[in-house]
Amino acid sequence: MSKKQTAPGSSPARRPARAALIEAASRRFYADGLAGTGIDAITAEAGVAKKSLYNNFASKAELVTAYLNARHEEWMGLYQARLDQAASPRERVLAVFDAYADHADMAYERGFRGCGLLNAAAELPAGDPGRSVVRRHKEQVEALLSEHVAALLPDSPERAGSVARHLAFLLEGSMTRAGLEGNDRCIQEARVIAAALVADL
Repeated sequence: MSKKQTAPGSSPARRPARAALIEAASRRFYADGLAGTGIDAITAEAGVAKKSLYNNFASKAELVTAYLNARHEEWMGLYQARLDQAASPRERVLAVFDAYADHADMAYERGFRGCGLLNAAAELPAGDPGRSVVRRHKEQVEALLSEHVAALLPDSPERAGSVARHLAFLLEGSMTRAGLEGNDRCIQEARVIAAALVADL
């Protein structure tokens, strides 16, 4: 299990308006939800005028999309840090699970509430650009798993794809349960299952 981390954006240091707004939105959207967070709350937390928000984003919807892209990049940073420590395809598969556990172990204002991307997607209507960001993220995570499993099964691409999808569903299910429980225990259990699965490949 990773050590407790601090969610990006928790520092009070001054940032350019756009970055400050995205960081403030990240805190408020994750803690209070998209619908429960107004523009005034974001600008107050960012320490900028409302005019600054509209100088950087055409609408709240555009800010939501920027927030979702920022969360994707945040997760990719966690994953890359874990990947840098992985010495084999099996360890690279588990690096994906470890990155999700690291996400759960960050310090959040109101505790861990699950995947911020999926939480946001649940509030967005079909066809919203933000849902496309979430879908691309989940597809990229599955593609990473596919790449690592394919290295274990170079002569069985169909089986590799099936195993990767199995792992992706295991990961997402564990993340959902982890969000309900408010800790990384389910993700750690899923990692043990994943390790046993890839050990037999």
